[in-house]
Amino acid sequence: MACADVKMDIQEDDQCQCQDAQKWPRMVRYQATKFSEDQNGTLTSVLGSLQVVSGLLSIGIGLTFAVSMVMNQFLVTLFRVSHVTGTLFIIAGVVSSMLLRYPVLLTVSVTINRACIIVALVAVALISTDLMQWDQNYEQYLKMEVLELLMLGLQLLLTIILCLWISKEKHAQLNN
Repeated sequence: MACADVKMDIQEDDQCQCQDAQKWPRMVRYQATKFSEDQNGTLTSVLGSLQVVSGLLSIGIGLTFAVSMVMNQFLVTLFRVSHVTGTLFIIAGVVSSMLLRYPVLLTVSVTINRACIIVALVAVALISTDLMQWDQNYEQYLKMEVLELLMLGLQLLLTIILCLWISKEKHAQLNN
């Protein structure tokens, strides 16, 4: 059986009302009168899932770096930037997705997402340093670094939106 928390107005159908109420049932239609706010936090789950997927892509790019380049050739491979950021974003995405069922993790999620922002900014600085030393001999690798930089930009955007949304929900919970 379905149920809903939406207030509904009753609209009676004047054309179908019969005089013998015992013989024919009365026709009643229901229509929603207001839309409810998103109370379940589905946006946090969607953004968390996107964080997990972008983290997996970042780790994939990092594995490509690890296989194809010398360890100390670029800062990206030296510090394993793609692996660290990818793992951190996967953890943040899983925690953010779990907020739907476990709202207690709200503070943990905000903390992890803020740490993701800090680590991603450091990673952007390292990649930018590598890109400043552009050399035609390593053009293929540097193009992959540009791809990683774009992936970090996407991850940063998702994380900032998620942090703002979670902070808004946290303040709403504190005010209630």
